[in-house]
Amino acid sequence: MTDMRAPPTSAEEFREALLERYDGLSKRLQQIARYVLDEPHELALETLAVIADRCGAQPSAIVRFAQSFGFTGATQMQRLFRDGLLSGNAALGYSDRVRRFNDEVSKTAAGDGLLAEFVEGNVLALQNLAQTVSEEEMRQAVKLIADAQTVHVVGFRRSFPVSSYLAYSLQQVGKKVIFVDGVAGLARQQVKTIDPRDLLIAVSYQPYAEETVQIVDIAVERRAKVLSISDSRVSPIAKGATMVLQVRESEVRSFRSLATSICLAQALVIGFAFDAEKRSKRRARSKRAE
Repeated sequence: MTDMRAPPTSAEEFREALLERYDGLSKRLQQIARYVLDEPHELALETLAVIADRCGAQPSAIVRFAQSFGFTGATQMQRLFRDGLLSGNAALGYSDRVRRFNDEVSKTAAGDGLLAEFVEGNVLALQNLAQTVSEEEMRQAVKLIADAQTVHVVGFRRSFPVSSYLAYSLQQVGKKVIFVDGVAGLARQQVKTIDPRDLLIAVSYQPYAEETVQIVDIAVERRAKVLSISDSRVSPIAKGATMVLQVRESEVRSFRSLATSICLAQALVIGFAFDAEKRSKRRARSKRAE
């Protein structure tokens, strides 16, 4: 049944509607919604058959999904994103470039030029990071860190190197940090004192670490702010988060990298250090003026 509500008039308005209604969608429609959020370039330019194949849904389900948001059908939904791409003269999408890169990799023998393969894969992911995380988002994220009384950092399994780097580096530049490492199974106890004055930085990628999801839930329940670093704006650790920074890592020969996540972590730490220095200078000028 077609939804009688007026359809979104811009891609950004549509994304906001998706995030707002995501939890109330069926699992099938959530699957399509995640594809729309994560692959707007493909949604705009590919045929309905290709989109259905890549997001694992029937074309009829995509049509129903579009109609549930007030569109007459999938074509009108696609046009919303296509118009935005054309007005911005967008280049080839990240997923398209990755597919072409992986096609070339598959033609070479395993082990031949392996370093070059990983370098190129990570370059693609780093270029995409510059497009998906804006300067304004970085400023907001740095402000969350600066304004927090204490920063709690959590990230298990594959995300552990990123979270440990963040905790160590923020401490080095003078921020009060609690690293939730879960030693002896004490992760929940390590965030027992988190409160609304604090910030939790959570890092997790698919398949999401259950421990990290639980810690995020505790932080949200205690009304602490949450900065999530994840591969989707509808990931389990994005729910209830104050802010989400989306990172899509490269994957070469089935091995996923962490280069892009570390790059983002470095930018956050240095951004905080510069912000702290500016605040210190402002306080010093204020005292001299008294």
